[in-house]
This record gives sequence, C-alpha cells and structure tokens, in this order.
Amino acid sequence: MVLIPAGTLHMGGDNEQAEPNEFPKHEVVLGAFWMDRTEVTNAQYAEFVKATGYVTVAERPIDWEEMKKGLPPGTPKPPDSTLQPGALVFHPTDQPVPLSDPSLWWRWVIAANWKHPEGPGSSIADRMDHPAVQIAWEDAMAYARWAGKRLPTEAEWEWAARGGQTKTVYPWGDDDPEGNTPKANFWQGLFPYQNKMTDGFFTTAPVRSFPPNGYGLYDMAGNVWEWCADWFGFDYYKNPDARVANTQGPEHANNPYMPYLQEKVMRGGSFLCCEEYCSGYRNSRRMGSSPDTGLNHTGFRCAKNVEQH
Repeated sequence: MVLIPAGTLHMGGDNEQAEPNEFPKHEVVLGAFWMDRTEVTNAQYAEFVKATGYVTVAERPIDWEEMKKGLPPGTPKPPDSTLQPGALVFHPTDQPVPLSDPSLWWRWVIAANWKHPEGPGSSIADRMDHPAVQIAWEDAMAYARWAGKRLPTEAEWEWAARGGQTKTVYPWGDDDPEGNTPKANFWQGLFPYQNKMTDGFFTTAPVRSFPPNGYGLYDMAGNVWEWCADWFGFDYYKNPDARVANTQGPEHANNPYMPYLQEKVMRGGSFLCCEEYCSGYRNSRRMGSSPDTGLNHTGFRCAKNVEQH
C-alpha cells in the first residue's frame, strides 16, 4: 500500500467534459490514509476465495423478489432459463449505434463470473496479474474485510487519483490521453464497434502496465472501474455535508436517471472509456451502479486507516 498524505481536495469537474453531477467544485479536508498501489488482482482474489470459501454474487442463485426491488414497478419476470447465475459482459457492435443505449453492447451471460469474466470458455488462468472483474460491491467489501482493509470513500479516491496535483484533469496531469504514448488502458477508436488497441489491450491489462501517478498508484485511470464505499448521490456536491472532513457520502443513493436503484459509486473509468463516450478516466468522473451488479470492466482497490496499518 501507499501512504496518501492529508490535505485539502478541490473535488469536482475540471474541464468542459465534466457532467452536472461533478459540480459544484468544492473543498474537502482529508486525513492521511493508506491505498492499495494497484487494483486487486485475480491472484489476490483467488487467495481470498481459497481461504474463506466465499461465493460471489454472480455465482449465486438469483432471487427475483430481491432483484425486482431495483426495477420499475410492473417489470415482467424473465423466464427461469434466463434467471440463472451470471453477469453482464461487453460485446462490441458491428456498426455505429446510439451511445445513449448501453443495452446495445452489454449482454447478460449465464455463468459469467470472476473466474470466467466473459462467460463459459473464458478463463483467468493467464490473467492472474490482471484486476479481478465481475466483482459486485458486496464482493469487494467481503475481500476488504478479510484483508483487514476497507473500500475508499469517493473523496479519498479522487484525492488519491490526483496524485498531489490540483485541478488537473487526469491522474497524469492535463496531457491529451490520445497522445503518442499510451497513458492508460482505455478505448482508442470509435466506440463501441472499432477499437484500434493503440495501448495494446482489448479488455483488461496487467496491473502496473502504465506509469503510476504522483503518489505511486497504478491504473487510477482506465483498466477497470473501481468501487468506492459511498452511495451515489447525483447532486450530493450541492449538499453542505459534502464539504465535511473525511465525508462518507450521502446516507442514501439518489439518481434521477435510475430512480429505483440504490447505487454505489464507481470511479476511474475502464478499458471501455473514450473521449467521445464517457471520458471515465478523468479524476472527477463519477458513475453509480447497483451493489449486486457484476460487469467485466468493474473491479476495486482497498484503503486503510493510518492507525490500522
């Protein structure tokens, strides 16, 4: 782990790409804390599962009564043949599609899980140094507790990502992410159907494949989205509590675009992010997802209090 120093975070959007939920920019005073140098890898997660026998959300039977609580009222129950353990897997399209409809490139794949990220036939055998994916929020929490750690708060994550710089757009500074030297693992080309793979990777990359930020942290931009401890509050930055030192975020999730879901914060972008789509590798970019959702571009890293280390 890396010791992240105390300081005052100027939290929120830095350029014209920033979304409304990244404003207003505000100050948050943070104490020092420890942060994992890399995303938790398949090798590390395998060690946890071997030691505890833990079964991830994607591997468990689906409880429709629980699932429908996060869906609009009246949503019909899918056939039992579909309601089988699995997760969401990215599938590129074969032509341009509206970027407002993620269902065009995400598919529910039965038996997709952290050991088989793209479903049956896929394996992590040659990806043990890649970040563990298809990890739901509660899966990340379970690992963190076992490791004697925790998930970072959203404010801690952004402070760590900035690497000691103030008001810069990316963990490496303000240099164009599409420049000559790949700076992170993200989508180069026309999303979601043409990936030039300038960075050398179509999906996840081994951790430490790209230079670290100013705090010595790897992959704070791209590779996989990372879970944070906080509930996702779309307009939380307008709340005076957002300026409280070491804030833990809102008490409940609030996203007008997903009114039936209680979402947790994800940060850092992934191998699917690009300038035209989500620019998720910006320091201030926020996303929410339901705690029971697994995706093959979602992982995590842990934090720890100074007095616990």
